[in-house]
Amino acid sequence: MEWPNHAFANSLFPTLPSSKSIVEPSSEGYIPTLSNEEPVWHIFVEGKERNLKHQINVLGSIRLELIDRKTLSNTVTFDESKGPVMIELGAVIEPSTHFIGPCFVGKGAIIRHGAYIRENAWICSSALVGHCSEVKHSILLPGAKAPHFNYVGDSILGKAVNLGAGVKLSNLRNDGGEVILTIGDARRSSGLRKFGAILGEGCQLGCNAVTNPGTILGCNSTVWPNVTVTGVHGEKSNHR
Repeated sequence: MEWPNHAFANSLFPTLPSSKSIVEPSSEGYIPTLSNEEPVWHIFVEGKERNLKHQINVLGSIRLELIDRKTLSNTVTFDESKGPVMIELGAVIEPSTHFIGPCFVGKGAIIRHGAYIRENAWICSSALVGHCSEVKHSILLPGAKAPHFNYVGDSILGKAVNLGAGVKLSNLRNDGGEVILTIGDARRSSGLRKFGAILGEGCQLGCNAVTNPGTILGCNSTVWPNVTVTGVHGEKSNHR
């Protein structure tokens, strides 16, 4: 069985600007390289060449124009025991936020009061992480929003994705086993123990919705409030 088109980056993120390498910013700033030759979640595979951890480490070797931390509230805190916290000049960092490195926040991104940015998070330019939202080992592409009481773990949010208040992208099975992808009546191995959701461009998730581990939604899909979603779905899918 072949993977469906919406398992690949060029289908999920069709307007993503191209960049020749991690070290060359696109017109929308620094964006991770997402392969079109393999399923997009392979960027989370431990030890894989050019996985998310590797790409963030490469960013750490670039001479970035970073924000002057003296301009931030003294309630903004940092843990760099595992790697650097890289916040570009032009990002908006509100008080009482906490960052664990390695992580990256692009220019024009907004990190609101009480947000928790954990290791291997890549928050692209113009993305938003809001009050009491937590992001870990995930990518928010330009313009993606996790604005209120959200959990985003081992996930990718495409452009113009919006998570309603209280939306959780669950990334770990209750039994701790490997995440299995459901495609129609078929079940396929993901190769990952922790895998949240991949949300294509324009997806809108209503308040208190939950995605089970290994959920993929194609572009412009909709999840109604208080709904739990599982499986791999194409563009404009509607879950209610």
